[in-house]
Amino acid sequence: MYSVTEEEIVRLAQLTRVRISKDEKKTLKENLQKVVQYIDQLAEVDTENVPPCVHVNDHIENVFRADEEKTDLTRDIFLQNAPDQVSGMIKTPSVIKFE
Repeated sequence: MYSVTEEEIVRLAQLTRVRISKDEKKTLKENLQKVVQYIDQLAEVDTENVPPCVHVNDHIENVFRADEEKTDLTRDIFLQNAPDQVSGMIKTPSVIKFE
């Protein structure tokens, strides 16, 4: 069985740029150890003849409506909300600077 070390907790804290106190180190170590123990427990389960589960509900069907083309928003109405426009298009500030 794998055991989580305090050095690993410190390394994880460094990698994630998180400051943790001594009490938090202890709690985190205990919690991570529980996760590792649970994974070890799952590894013991015999799954030899169990087919892979592609989806939890095999009888699922598409619940979305079919796409329908609508012309509710014309270009003129859309551009009324634009702060600035050029030739029927929204004008935006430059994001690329050319030198």
